[in-house]
Amino acid sequence: MKHLMPLILFVFCFINCNQVKKEEITQTSLENKITCTKTECQGTYVGKEFINGDDIAHQFSNQMSEAVGDQLKTLFKSSDYSKVNFKNIIMTTVGMGSGEVTYHLSIPFMTVRTECEAYTSFDHVGGWNHAPALSQRKVQLQDVLLPGEHLDISNLKVTAEGLQEYWIQWKHKVVQAECE
Repeated sequence: MKHLMPLILFVFCFINCNQVKKEEITQTSLENKITCTKTECQGTYVGKEFINGDDIAHQFSNQMSEAVGDQLKTLFKSSDYSKVNFKNIIMTTVGMGSGEVTYHLSIPFMTVRTECEAYTSFDHVGGWNHAPALSQRKVQLQDVLLPGEHLDISNLKVTAEGLQEYWIQWKHKVVQAECE
């Protein structure tokens, strides 16, 4: 059965990933349970909080950031100019400290009128029960900005159990080079 798992996942994705309305651009990552549409990326991580001291659950924020950045680029290339609606991000955790955690994220998009109002890159900085290193992340990301552009940074988002995140978006240097 174990050797059939990749085939089963392929067939599942082939059947389910292709059942998309024509007007909807969708990308799905089965292993991370992240689904992206024209209006949002959402997903849930369920599993170990830490493995051998590594913060496994919080790595879901990295996976979500990558999925959101990819989806923003896909939308941009199809002239569906968008950016993340920071105000309506939903971020919840259940079970922190128990060893098993459920971490849910919903990152909604909003449509903008022009390609230069859109954002096509996305990241985060955060952590469990400690203040995110925002000033360090700002320095790390300075080289990816178009000249004269800035990072668009959300207010601090905090779950009831203490996961803290700043979400960050910007114009991709190559994808939006004409916005310089």
